[in-house]
Amino acid sequence: MATTAKTNRRLREERLGFRVDQPTKALIERAAQLERRKLTDFCMTALTDAARRTIAEHETLVLCDRDRVVFFDVLVNPPAPSERLQRAFAEHKRRVVR
Repeated sequence: MATTAKTNRRLREERLGFRVDQPTKALIERAAQLERRKLTDFCMTALTDAARRTIAEHETLVLCDRDRVVFFDVLVNPPAPSERLQRAFAEHKRRVVR
């Protein structure tokens, strides 16, 4: 058990500090108390969950049914490269030496 506590202390080297007004602190303390958790543990879990949700919302692409059909159709049946794209590939091949 002592090893786990030592490891947890090492993992929590960084600090986040911020001030809140009294009603906000009381609200958070009450929520932590209702879940029978320490205030720090409750805050860490809430902040981590919110951060993960925010990242997922920004990194996840959600398509409507029509867009999904078009997207997968283009993947399965890609269009022939246009003349402009062919020129771009040729220019890239000319500039980039491997």
